[in-house]
Amino acid sequence: MKVFKKNDKRLIRAWAMYDWSNSTYNLVITSTIFPVYYTTITRSKETGDVVSFFGFELVNTALANFSLSIAYLLMAFALPFLSAYADAAGKRKYFMQVFTYLGAFACMGLFFFHADNLEWGIICYALAAMGYIGGVAFNNAYLPQIATPDQQDRVSAQGFAYGYVGCVTLQLICFLFIFKPEWFGIHDASFPPRLSFLLVGVWWVSFAQITFRFLPKNKPSIQIKNRPFIAQVKQEFSSVWQQVRKVEAIRRFLPAYFFYAMGIQTLLIVAAAFGEKVLQLGASKLIASILLIQIVAIGGAYLMSLLAKKIGNIKVLIAVVFCWILICVASYYMRHEYHFYLMAFAVGLLMGGIQSLSRSTYSKLIPEHVTDTTAFFSFYDVTEKFAIVIGLFSFGIIEQITHNIRYSALFLSVFFIIGFLLLFRVLKFNNLQLIQSNQ
Repeated sequence: MKVFKKNDKRLIRAWAMYDWSNSTYNLVITSTIFPVYYTTITRSKETGDVVSFFGFELVNTALANFSLSIAYLLMAFALPFLSAYADAAGKRKYFMQVFTYLGAFACMGLFFFHADNLEWGIICYALAAMGYIGGVAFNNAYLPQIATPDQQDRVSAQGFAYGYVGCVTLQLICFLFIFKPEWFGIHDASFPPRLSFLLVGVWWVSFAQITFRFLPKNKPSIQIKNRPFIAQVKQEFSSVWQQVRKVEAIRRFLPAYFFYAMGIQTLLIVAAAFGEKVLQLGASKLIASILLIQIVAIGGAYLMSLLAKKIGNIKVLIAVVFCWILICVASYYMRHEYHFYLMAFAVGLLMGGIQSLSRSTYSKLIPEHVTDTTAFFSFYDVTEKFAIVIGLFSFGIIEQITHNIRYSALFLSVFFIIGFLLLFRVLKFNNLQLIQSNQ
């Protein structure tokens, strides 16, 4: 296999194709078709929004949020050890493939999800999330390996841009079946959305093969012959943890990222359910608005990259997080359909930028001599996953208690405010001037 150097365009395109492949999960399963399908089939005149899950009575959207919380929690505990072993044994690509197949086949399993097998649907929904989380974590770890620090903002933005284009492309294909089923002789109303879930799995696993073909395997970081598995993981995890503790910039950045990621990721996951419950937009308008978010996010990713080059990563992050605070407050007062469309445009513009910039900022904070980037990035990914767990759980608990999803959205502003304040603490740290000097 050809050996690639950093900033090789062919390698970067292959890496970005993983975003192209797996971002369809985020759009179709997390944000649009699945939430609409799920809330529709789990609502009835007799019980309203309350469903029975293994004998427990829960609000339908709260149940979905709880299931994702559990999936993210399990992955948050598992990733540091899996990442440490992947670095130690040279199995970064192997684990990336394992989680890809897990997530893709779980999405395919949702094809069989009906109102009378809720448990099956929720389990597949959670497994798909775990596959997505694991795949992204190992893919992120390649960023410092394929691009030099001065190119990482651009490369990260390119990955997210590929992702948005890819997921929109598949979404449009799914629209053909959903809005024009008569063209294909489809009479079962549940078939088009279920077919969409199947297509997500096929798309994900198919295009990921491009990435798997070109991404190199990482070399084992330690000699693992005749060493027990637990000893290998313990040695690698301990080594990376000691390195992370010595990097003051990372120690300051991760707490800030933890809080604002808590708000962002939760909002992105619940956006469709929020629009349906608050404004009753209907499937077509709701899906179209979420599609708008993805299209606008392409420009947002590149815009934030350009701004970071001019004024620095942290300053841009501070400005963007402040805008997210305003979005949370505005969502509480949302009353009209056009409010949701304006909100969708703002969310799209900010979403692409903050996700891309957060990833590249953390990548720049990793010392250049470090080869165990998978384990280093596991701390970034675990921070995000714990943030999502707490965010989704808080969102679900508040709705379960108040039966008003508006209060849940408003409460997310607290997380953004804390992250906003902690970013100023990061800005004051002198070593972060290195990030801006690399623009």
